[in-house]
Amino acid sequence: MIETERLYLRELQQSDIGSLSKILQDDQTMYAYEGAFDDKEVQDWLDKQLANYRRDGFGLWAVILKETEEMIGQCGLTWQNFDSKPVLEIGYLFQRAFWHKGYAIEAARACKKYAFEEVKAEEVFSIIRDTNTASQKVAARNSMTFRGEVMKYYREVEMLHYVYAVQK
Repeated sequence: MIETERLYLRELQQSDIGSLSKILQDDQTMYAYEGAFDDKEVQDWLDKQLANYRRDGFGLWAVILKETEEMIGQCGLTWQNFDSKPVLEIGYLFQRAFWHKGYAIEAARACKKYAFEEVKAEEVFSIIRDTNTASQKVAARNSMTFRGEVMKYYREVEMLHYVYAVQK
């Protein structure tokens, strides 16, 4: 679907459940969600992405490392709420073994281009937990600037998130 120098981004499939579990069931990776997911939550996450593809034509995609054909993360577009309206968000989540190698920014830039050129978005956002400085740096490197704050609730925990955005 989307190709970069080192990566392919494509729709998730049921057969990706094992690779998806490596991400979503890692406590350190999932600290922004208050901990790792159980098997049902992983399946629910996958089902949500499949529903997003059917409804919107996009969602969080599997990020495949060309060199090994391994799924190393997810990156894509989803609808989120900010300032009482839906906004198009670039989200990303990678296996810990692939952090700090430039894959997140490579995939996020490709998603930004897709959002502007294919979806015809005028503006895209990234909404990131206040403690997730690595993801905040990815947003900044993706030409996004700080636009505000929003409270989100995961697992009955209130969490501050920073909102970044860039216009076409």
